[in-house]
Amino acid sequence: MPKPHRVTIVESLCKGQACALCAQVCPASVFRPADHPTPQGIMPMQAAYPEKCTACHQCDQLCPDLAIDVIAEGAEPAPLPARGGPFPRPNPMGGWVERPALLPAGSYFMSGNEACAEGALAAGCRFYAGYPITPSSEIMVHMAHRLPALGGTFTQMEDELGSIAAVIGASWGGVKAMTATSGPGISLMLENIGYAIMTETPCVIVDVQRAGPSTGQASRPAQGDIMQARWGAHGGVDLIALAPWSVQEMYELAIRAFNLSERFRVPVFLLADEIVSHLYETITIPPAVRTFERVRLPQDMPFDTPEIDGVPPMPAFGEGAYLLVTGSTHDGRGYRRTTDAAVQDKLVRRLSAKIRHHQDEIDDWEAYMLEDAERVLVACGSTARSALWAVQAARRQGQPIGLLRLRSLWPFPDTVVAAHCRGRGEIIVPEMNLGQLAGEVRRAAGAPVTSLTQVDGEPIDPRRILAYLQEGRW
Repeated sequence: MPKPHRVTIVESLCKGQACALCAQVCPASVFRPADHPTPQGIMPMQAAYPEKCTACHQCDQLCPDLAIDVIAEGAEPAPLPARGGPFPRPNPMGGWVERPALLPAGSYFMSGNEACAEGALAAGCRFYAGYPITPSSEIMVHMAHRLPALGGTFTQMEDELGSIAAVIGASWGGVKAMTATSGPGISLMLENIGYAIMTETPCVIVDVQRAGPSTGQASRPAQGDIMQARWGAHGGVDLIALAPWSVQEMYELAIRAFNLSERFRVPVFLLADEIVSHLYETITIPPAVRTFERVRLPQDMPFDTPEIDGVPPMPAFGEGAYLLVTGSTHDGRGYRRTTDAAVQDKLVRRLSAKIRHHQDEIDDWEAYMLEDAERVLVACGSTARSALWAVQAARRQGQPIGLLRLRSLWPFPDTVVAAHCRGRGEIIVPEMNLGQLAGEVRRAAGAPVTSLTQVDGEPIDPRRILAYLQEGRW
């Protein structure tokens, strides 16, 4: 006989029948509307039949307001196993350190969104602000459960504008900070992302891409935000974006995103997609992780260095430095210089140069069977999984075809693409958009590119790619 479970609802958080998602997803019909209003005048949901609960946890995992908890009778909620507790306060001088991973080393079975959250925690993220949005919501739920036990802070904001603003503020308070959203949320965040670029504020923004434009298809995959991540914020300076293709890489690239963000004092995008985020796979947690801790040396020039491609130290509020943080043109001390042409020129060039001049540290890719390839596929994210299957199948039929998989998208790895694509018989780019990646590959390779596009909200079937390789049919 299954153990009984206690199902609780925080009525002050529940939107009641305006949401009722718990009643829709519960397979045992545990929930129904209550017969009394809250002080806000809302009729909340209630667990009318808790004895029927099967502990499938669909209700508490999918509740957008984190209002539901399902606990075995007699038990108390327990965090996932952790080691070491909160990270100690960083060395003021910063730099690379190696620390034990938070989870005990070994194999785990988890979703991409869960792995992303665990990677962020392992990297030292101790602040998360966000607003629930499919298909990224599980990241927020996981962070809400894990952060308090690690001495961190979770806050659900009123919208995506508030979320990115809170993340920027937390970063200037001295902690590593993250948010997660999808395309419509990124659209709302872009003004403050530009502010984070201008103020050199390290933070990580996870974008789990879904079919658009606008609200589109909330639970269907796409790769339509590649250009939005690069060019959405005005001003034209560089930032960094990474593209995982597996649950393992959701963990590993979340760590790398934080390292790059702290190393270069820049917002970093983790451009996942719905397929990778909701995929469940076995991943390996290492015994230790290597992280970069920002250089925090208090000094009077937090926005300038002697080197044109340099990254200034970043003191935090409350650590003794006098800080002026403005999105307007500013000198090295942070003082506004909105009519000084020389200051504007120097600042914008350094913001871009600190990324471009260190691109060899940022570029990340994998090459598959390119040594003798006459035709090359270039892909990223979940589409690269379909592309690799097609390449392997074509190889078994004797076709000399290879794959270049891009794990970093911005700054675009021009040199890598040129080195692996020039001189090939055909360059083929499959992607779940209308050719955003193909255009960059064409520019970098200086050669014609065949663009295989799909925008129907479905994954690209590897057999479609194989059919093109065999018959030229798409």
